[in-house]
Amino acid sequence: MASFLQIPDDDKGYELKVFCVPKHYEEDLERVIIPHGLIMDRTERLARDIVHDIGGHHIVALCVLKGGFKFFADLLDFMKALNQNVDKSVPLTVDFIRLKSYCNDQSNSVKVIGGDELSTLTGKNVLIVEDIVETGEDYGKTTITAE
Repeated sequence: MASFLQIPDDDKGYELKVFCVPKHYEEDLERVIIPHGLIMDRTERLARDIVHDIGGHHIVALCVLKGGFKFFADLLDFMKALNQNVDKSVPLTVDFIRLKSYCNDQSNSVKVIGGDELSTLTGKNVLIVEDIVETGEDYGKTTITAE
């Protein structure tokens, strides 16, 4: 059984009339591709998989701001709820960082802003949540520095 949902590229989604859409979005939307409830269900499933896979070991949850915050909060809420209902809970430490990766439209260095010193993460289980994963094609040449 697959552990993911596959939505075909040609999927038309759902008509707006089957959802409660905020009035200020009605003119801008045509259809709903992925309903909120489905996203929340998959987020809970991901939280369960993380708690199961980490096996009670400490995890540092690192959120890349700003875009990853809402998903990060939802994921941690599910993980905390699961921690209350399992024999062996997962100890969590939470931290936040911001990344700056573009200078003059070139992605040749990434600066980490905020958070603890990155060297403190060495040897730890780190869960990184961010909103945009780039192609990674140029990251072999990228320098990561902390500010």
